[in-house]
Amino acid sequence: TGAQQSATVANPASGASSDLLPHFQLEPEDVYIVKNKAVSLACRATPATQIYFKCNGEWVHQGDHVTQHSTDHSTGLPVMEVRIEVTRQQVEKIFGLEEYWCQCVAWSSSGTTKSQKAFVRIAYLRKNFEQEPTAREVSIEQGIVLPCRPPEGIPPAEVEWLRNEELVDPALDANIYVTPEHSLVLRQARLADTANYTCVAKNIVARRRSSSAAITVYVNGGWSTWTQWSGCSTSCGRGWQKRSRTCTNPTPLNGGAFCEGQNVQKTACTTLCPVDGAWSEWSKWSECGAECTHWRSRECSEPAPRNGGRDCHGPELDTRNCTSELCTHAAPGAEDVALYVGLVAVAVCLVLLLLVGVLVYCRKKGGLDADVADSSILTAGFQPVSIKPSKADNPSLLTIQPDLSTTTMTYQGSLCPRQDGPAKLQLPNGHLLSPLGAGRHTLHHSSPAAEGADFVARLSTQSYFRSLPRGTNNMAYGTFNFLGGRLMIPNTGISLLIPPDAIPRGKIYEVYLTLHKQEEVRLPLAGCQTLLSPIVSCGPPGVLLTRPAILAMGHCVEASAENWSIRLKKQSCEGTWEDVLQLGAEPCTELYYCQLEAQACYVFTEQLGRFALVGESLSMAASKRLKLVLFAPAACPSLEYNIRVYCLSDTQDVLKEVIQLEKQLGGQLIGAPRVLHFKDSYHNLRLSIHDMPSSLWKSKLLASYQEIPFYHIWSGLQPFLHCTFTLERLSTSTCELACKIWVWQVEGDGQSFTVNFNIAKDTRFSDWLVPDEVGTPALVGPSAFKIPFLIRQKIISSLDPPGTRGADWRTLAQKLNLDSHLSFFASKASPTAMILNLWEARHFPNGNLSQLAAAVAEVGKQDGALFSEAEC
Repeated sequence: TGAQQSATVANPASGASSDLLPHFQLEPEDVYIVKNKAVSLACRATPATQIYFKCNGEWVHQGDHVTQHSTDHSTGLPVMEVRIEVTRQQVEKIFGLEEYWCQCVAWSSSGTTKSQKAFVRIAYLRKNFEQEPTAREVSIEQGIVLPCRPPEGIPPAEVEWLRNEELVDPALDANIYVTPEHSLVLRQARLADTANYTCVAKNIVARRRSSSAAITVYVNGGWSTWTQWSGCSTSCGRGWQKRSRTCTNPTPLNGGAFCEGQNVQKTACTTLCPVDGAWSEWSKWSECGAECTHWRSRECSEPAPRNGGRDCHGPELDTRNCTSELCTHAAPGAEDVALYVGLVAVAVCLVLLLLVGVLVYCRKKGGLDADVADSSILTAGFQPVSIKPSKADNPSLLTIQPDLSTTTMTYQGSLCPRQDGPAKLQLPNGHLLSPLGAGRHTLHHSSPAAEGADFVARLSTQSYFRSLPRGTNNMAYGTFNFLGGRLMIPNTGISLLIPPDAIPRGKIYEVYLTLHKQEEVRLPLAGCQTLLSPIVSCGPPGVLLTRPAILAMGHCVEASAENWSIRLKKQSCEGTWEDVLQLGAEPCTELYYCQLEAQACYVFTEQLGRFALVGESLSMAASKRLKLVLFAPAACPSLEYNIRVYCLSDTQDVLKEVIQLEKQLGGQLIGAPRVLHFKDSYHNLRLSIHDMPSSLWKSKLLASYQEIPFYHIWSGLQPFLHCTFTLERLSTSTCELACKIWVWQVEGDGQSFTVNFNIAKDTRFSDWLVPDEVGTPALVGPSAFKIPFLIRQKIISSLDPPGTRGADWRTLAQKLNLDSHLSFFASKASPTAMILNLWEARHFPNGNLSQLAAAVAEVGKQDGALFSEAEC
């Protein structure tokens, strides 16, 4: 093709094709020359009288063409196909000037047509990579980027990665992806990612391998929690006790750093020495008695035994005959016997007269029926009332019967007469739940539960006591009968509602409610499961309830049906945790039910025990609520200053514990707590400090940020993780600190804290406390409920039966936004009672009775016969 020539075109043939321009059925395409192998270019056109190739603007010699003639069977037109070969030497002659290209030109009697240009390139692939991956050591869960820039080549090389000589497929591992620049990215390093990685580049010419890069994923050691302090080394006097921890949370791996600090701590202790008891001197002999004996006594009080010392041995009382005295035995006279008989007869008569008076008085109380008297009607002032339990010696009592003292209180008001027959509830002219009218009735108020020490002492005799907390800070307890009541652990959002008639009549139960710390109870979690609530116990276990009690506790889940699978777990008597309910699914038993709300869940249970709410994420969009809280010392006597950032599960009990801990450390809250939605994205939580005036302060943190591992937060078993930012002021005269602390999840949204305060030694921050809850931990009887007992009973008897036009408990549930639980309510003997119990659990002590009354009144308006205007 190097010699220039002109192509002589013959006269086109006449016929049907004389007026058609040729068109190409096959055009030449781009090709690559590999090594020294020539490439072939072809084109085909119809109708065509001649076809020639033109390469780089010059005609190819006619003799270098291979021509083939045929006829198109569908049109009958002549078809002409030509081929040429291009060698490497032909292309290299113009190398560096321009790219080598060829084009077909076809003729017919009507003119010429040109094909597309086909470029001929010499394929190659250089040996050396422009950038190769390098060996690295990274901490577990840290991101890794391995760069790779392949050698220059035509066509451009394709890149693939090998891990220990096996092909890496990002489609099979969501933790791996390859960037458009061919870099290999491990989103979160795992122990299994420790391997040799090789970048491979290939095209049609060759296949090149980079040098292998060894990636080592190491795990820095972490301390386990401290063990309990050992007993004092001496049984008497000064000694020492110790506690230990191990570097196993986690254990260092692959060269990870060992834990810093001590693994054993010792502290001095003092044990009181036992003191054995000793007798005092004998007292003087008493006078000689009628039996001709006298006695003397002594006491074990010099000293009295204490601190485990032995008691005195021997008798406390000594008697002997007094034969030296004159002893006479006078028989009682007949006059004395008659006097004693008369006194007994008078006492019996007085008792009979008193019983007759009581019966007559009870007959006159016609306005109160048996149920009302037995249940101690709630007054409009919602005073705590109850009665003394009957059958105190009932053998079925679970615990020792407490000493219930009884006081009497008087209330001014009238009571609505009982409506006979199946008629619906009668509404007064005034408010449904307004105070009762005028009149005078005496109600009885029972004292609350026994003292804490006595209660714990009795509880310690039970086998299940071993798994309960030893302190009473996170425990509430009370003594209850059929009137029911409520237990609350202040400032935790945890309560237990025992509705009326849940305890069989004639029985008295001592009930406790406890909050467990995570280190006290082992709750095994599998896979992506996470603890969403505190672990709460109520008992005693095995207690018989005729109606479900309602356990209320907080949670930290952002619930969504498509993102979560949430289960209620209960610990069995053998100590294993079992799933008793899956939220959103049909319950497999009527013993348990749970309503999940934005901040709390309400568990209906007929069996007391230990409960926890556990969730399993179904997608990476699932999130938990974290509460971010900043604390700092109230004063700074030195140059060094610490700011502690806590990442808590967003439940009241955890915040309460952190505040108690910081009070002991002398810390004060900076600003109000913030909420962060922590997603199941396997990304760690990062914390960093910014905008600090460098002329006044400097940070002693070596890295630009701190991280809390994802799994430490997600499991929920470590409720108040924290990071400390240690700052140093350059002068003791510096008292102002202004900075910003950022908290965010990697590849997610975050929260920022603007810190601006004065740290002068005599300055105090504004302290922020959890507001105290109203009421006492134990409320017994009607004082535990907002709805008066009589009105509650009438609402139940009115709305339980099916009403005309749907005016029954179903409509009330709809008015209170509880219609999603109709199937559960319908499974109970009194659906209305379940609705009112849930309202009590959700709204005590600040519930709005007016809103409940309005909802009940609206139900009545749907049926004209439901409510009628009447005076109580």
